[in-house]
Amino acid sequence: MKRKLKRAGLILVGILLILVVWNLQLIIYGLGQLKGQLTIVWNARPMTEVMQDKTFPDSLKTKLALIQEIRSFAIDSLGINESDNYTTLFDQQGKTLMWVVTACDPYKLKPHQWEYSFLGSMPYKGFFDSLKAVKEEKIWKEKGLDTDIGTAAGWSTLGWFKDPILSSMLYRQPGSLSNLIIHELTHGTLFVKDNIEYNENLADFVGDEGAKLFLIHKYGKESPEYTKYTSRKIYREKHYAHILRGAQQLDSLYKTFTNKLTTQQKDTLKFRLIRQIIQSEDTITVNGKPNPLGWEGPLPNNTFFMEYIRYRAKQNQFEEEFRTKFNSDFKKYFAYLKKKYPKGVL
Repeated sequence: MKRKLKRAGLILVGILLILVVWNLQLIIYGLGQLKGQLTIVWNARPMTEVMQDKTFPDSLKTKLALIQEIRSFAIDSLGINESDNYTTLFDQQGKTLMWVVTACDPYKLKPHQWEYSFLGSMPYKGFFDSLKAVKEEKIWKEKGLDTDIGTAAGWSTLGWFKDPILSSMLYRQPGSLSNLIIHELTHGTLFVKDNIEYNENLADFVGDEGAKLFLIHKYGKESPEYTKYTSRKIYREKHYAHILRGAQQLDSLYKTFTNKLTTQQKDTLKFRLIRQIIQSEDTITVNGKPNPLGWEGPLPNNTFFMEYIRYRAKQNQFEEEFRTKFNSDFKKYFAYLKKKYPKGVL
């Protein structure tokens, strides 16, 4: 019997070793992310301490107080889950904290997916080290994929840690700040595994609608804060619609590609269309005024269009469902979503 148990134990150890070796890169990545996140959490200061700090600017204390109002409004009026998120402050000292790598098929609007043990498939990979992000991007670029490295203004740890306020958030206007905080709190309330497009579109919708409701609640519908946010939103919506139409045009173009075309021919057709999409945005106006959200820099690739699909493609679907089925009541809407996706946050 002892011999059998010993043999079974050796087999189990062998299996565990194989699993460790097989997932070694994922384990190393996970440990690096854990270290980066814990560094932020451990060095974040409690709100009460910051508010009593006489060296901390009063103008920024006002923003901290505003964030607490946004939190309370999101919980009490929108049905966001109560948590300790955004009750601490991490000073970035003007530095970027997270870099995000995305990759996409060069001739399809199909993102590369990274696999994570608990979160499932994700179309991006975050790093607290810029050199690691560059190294990761290089891997997929050498495999022929379109790639990009962006930065994150904020992120949700989905309840694993107490998400702090990042010091860069304090320089946002009230509408933009409300949108960001409510967006991330939405992730902490509902996150559907293996469906990032749904999660990000939902959080974007709730963040935008929630921000408008908060601004009305805090400042009034005739206030400069609300007017500025909604005026800017008109430009943003036209910009989003233009890019999403461009994504559809690209998708149609890619479907015409055959094996008879060389890579050079495909690239010529691809970037000719992308250039047309980007340059034609200059024709967008609101009340006769030009769109201030035009593209600057080199031409983007497919990762740029996938980001808009990931965050904005389902907005009409959410809005119709929210207004027609739930009479624009976020508490009822979230109750419905939590029931539909009972596992909620992973």
